Amino acid sequence: MSGGDEMERTFAALPPARGRGFAQTWWGQAWLKALEDTALDGEQLKRGRRHAREGAVGAVSVRPGRITAVVRDRDGTAQRSDVLLQELTEAEWDRFLDMAVDRAGHIAALLDREMPPHLVEDAAAAGVELLPGIGDLEPECACEAWDHCPHTAALCYQVARLLDQDPFVLLLMRGRGERRLLDELQIRSVARATASAAPEHKSERPVGVRADEAFAAGDILPPLPAPPPVPDEPGLPPALDTETAPAAGVDPSALEFLAADAAARAHRMLTEALSPGHGLQPPEPELNRDQDAVRLASAAPSPAIAGRLAAGTARQRAELELAVSAWQFGGVAALSALEEEWTPEPEVLARTTTALAEAWEEADRPQLRAAGPARWTVVGAEAQLRLGRDGRWWPYRKVRGRWAPAGPADHDPAAALAGVLGETGETGAPPRTGALGGTGALGGTGALGEAG
Repeated sequence: MSGGDEMERTFAALPPARGRGFAQTWWGQAWLKALEDTALDGEQLKRGRRHAREGAVGAVSVRPGRITAVVRDRDGTAQRSDVLLQELTEAEWDRFLDMAVDRAGHIAALLDREMPPHLVEDAAAAGVELLPGIGDLEPECACEAWDHCPHTAALCYQVARLLDQDPFVLLLMRGRGERRLLDELQIRSVARATASAAPEHKSERPVGVRADEAFAAGDILPPLPAPPPVPDEPGLPPALDTETAPAAGVDPSALEFLAADAAARAHRMLTEALSPGHGLQPPEPELNRDQDAVRLASAAPSPAIAGRLAAGTARQRAELELAVSAWQFGGVAALSALEEEWTPEPEVLARTTTALAEAWEEADRPQLRAAGPARWTVVGAEAQLRLGRDGRWWPYRKVRGRWAPAGPADHDPAAALAGVLGETGETGAPPRTGALGGTGALGGTGALGEAG
């Protein structure tokens, strides 16, 4: 990236994006969703996406209210293309800045040059729309099309990849450069903290300050003492192999396993709590008994404990092994794709069918056969795609007569399936993790108490 004046930034041309998801970060994907949800001409958008994937978009210049690039057709013809986006008004910027200062998590992230995803929802609640809506993207192209053409659509798609690099590009398009925005946040933060800390009436005792306001005023307050260092590894669980016989129904080895799991989880939670950006990510979902049993089994417990986990969740050992393989690729979402069948709504199914049709070039498209409401098998190959409830695609391969997870999910079906179809000279068996044999120390509680 280059560009001197912070109110105009120029990004170098990006290479083609074949065989991969077009946007990788939350901000890039949010821009694409807003673009595709509000597009009035799907055909032009489709042609523009193809141009952008092929690397036809040159260097992109970003200024308040305008993005510009030269886009080349397949015959080499170059067209200057501009897309205009309405700048926020001064009143809207005031509301946005007040909202950010009011929320300690937002201002801390922004001053650290990060943009948390939930900034969009909180800004919308304050009456400020950051992402474009219907009709917000106004095209101007040298090809003289009266509305969006493949060139301006390609430029819009390229912005998603720029947001992958730096989400502050969105705020620049809306009218504020990064330096000015951070300076205004800093001024408002200090003023707010100073006003809040000043006592309204003289008294012998000082007036307290809210914790979030004190945190937001970090630059005018002495730094907090450093937290104690986190141990390199969790502590050892107690040894329960004593001369005293356990009570009826109590398995000492299972208790030792669960104690080791508790120590490991506490160590992980402490490490995450002290890491930069803590609190900006959504909390992990609460696991039910069956899900927690798979998590336990993924920690490679002893065969006896693995057997109890399988029995406690009414799974065969082979079924538990598949569940563990899925868990290691994507946790709860991957486990759901393995064990649950669901029927998408007609509107979701229509978008899915379109996504499958457009994911590959005509010559590269595999032949797919529906194998269920949200599953498609590749004809002539031991490969399958499964659609998750969150819209991501999960790759599967057939192993010893069973469909087994073959990799992590991807928003692009072609990218998800590429690893399975690209394998040569392999048996297709999933990697052996040793999760159901040997020793390990990660897990939970539910299923161990159920099996006998």
